[in-house]
Amino acid sequence: MKFAALIRSAALVSAVALLPATTAGLAQVDGRAGPEFAKLFAVYQRIKASYVEPVDDDKLIRGAIDGMLASLDPHSAYLDGGDLQRLETMIDGNYSGLGLSVVMDDGAVKVVSPFKGSPADKMGIKAGDYITHLDGTLVYGGELDDAVAKMRGPAGSSIRLTIFRPGRDEPFDVTVTRGTIDLEPVTSKLEAANIGYISVNEFSRDVGSDVFAEWQKLKREAGGRMNGLVLDLRQNPGGSLDEAVALSDLFLDKGQIVSQRGRAKGESIVYDAESVFKGDMAGGVPLIVLIDAGSASASEIVAGALQDHRRALVMGERSFGKGSVQTLLPLGQTAALKLTTARYYTPSGHSVQEGGIDPDIAVPQLSDPDLAKKDKFRLRESDLRGHLVNEAALKDEDLEKDRKDDPRFTLTAAEVKAKGIEDFQLNYALETLRRTSPNAMARR
Repeated sequence: MKFAALIRSAALVSAVALLPATTAGLAQVDGRAGPEFAKLFAVYQRIKASYVEPVDDDKLIRGAIDGMLASLDPHSAYLDGGDLQRLETMIDGNYSGLGLSVVMDDGAVKVVSPFKGSPADKMGIKAGDYITHLDGTLVYGGELDDAVAKMRGPAGSSIRLTIFRPGRDEPFDVTVTRGTIDLEPVTSKLEAANIGYISVNEFSRDVGSDVFAEWQKLKREAGGRMNGLVLDLRQNPGGSLDEAVALSDLFLDKGQIVSQRGRAKGESIVYDAESVFKGDMAGGVPLIVLIDAGSASASEIVAGALQDHRRALVMGERSFGKGSVQTLLPLGQTAALKLTTARYYTPSGHSVQEGGIDPDIAVPQLSDPDLAKKDKFRLRESDLRGHLVNEAALKDEDLEKDRKDDPRFTLTAAEVKAKGIEDFQLNYALETLRRTSPNAMARR
């Protein structure tokens, strides 16, 4: 994808910021630009003249830009070089590597999510894992670009990852053989009783059209008789705002999908149904949307729109809570500024910033043996340093006010596995649709 085409996909609602990098020149700044710029230039001059070792201008300028953007929020960043390449890969492309989406979290390489079916996924690496060493070399405190470069490599080669998993007492090693990663943002399967399952792993280009195509395929497999659909947005960190609108529009035939409100002219926009696709492609078919703490931004737009319009039952765990929009602003031919320019709101006027989307039915992932311990280390938007504050000023304890144990969900991971259930949340959603399908109701 060319840089110009990437810039045309300007509105992003991604869950995590790419590591900032910079190329620019600041030496022309002087006191005439204002007292604050004069302070900055004075510091620059003192460092150049008095620091114990000579310092390159590029290093100082990069630090200045990084610090400026870091003071705003966790999602604004300067992108060039490897950062733009990673964004390009996220939107459209394939590569050789492990199949991991990672972010730098306080100096540590954190796994946002493994791509489904990737070498990392097959070796059991999970969202929330921290990678501390690569082939025995410490990567904590280093550059994300360097860690990503080491993890990528020719298909068939191997690398040893040292993993710290919240809830485990000791780190452990995993050796992963690299493969060719073809990004598959949408996958589907026809489950028993003609219940469809569509998983959206990221909001890259043409996701709306891909979901429509998968739905048509499922209908053909079912002979035209669909009794329900599960739309899986778990561990989906977001992506394109346009694709979030398109996916929501597949299931809505009227009303607002999402609104964004910004300070600059042109940043306050309302997105309505029937603007991308006409009608509800699954009209009359019961719909369940699965979310969890890894569902962010674009995923929350879709879940919030379908929940507010009562088109879907939202099930799973409270989502990540990222309610801001980033816009790509070009800076020359090879760089761009990813800047937070607006907040977004669900049709009912609810901002998901910090609070996230609350499921209609809270279903824990009982098939995860580390569930209880991982809950203590769960990372959401409200945990990120410098995050935007929810305008309603809600506290986390208010957002999680109902902490009573649900008698429906008392099985241990071992008991769930003994029943042959690998994914408890998905199984619960499928069973819910089977119990409420027209055929099941007629039998009762």
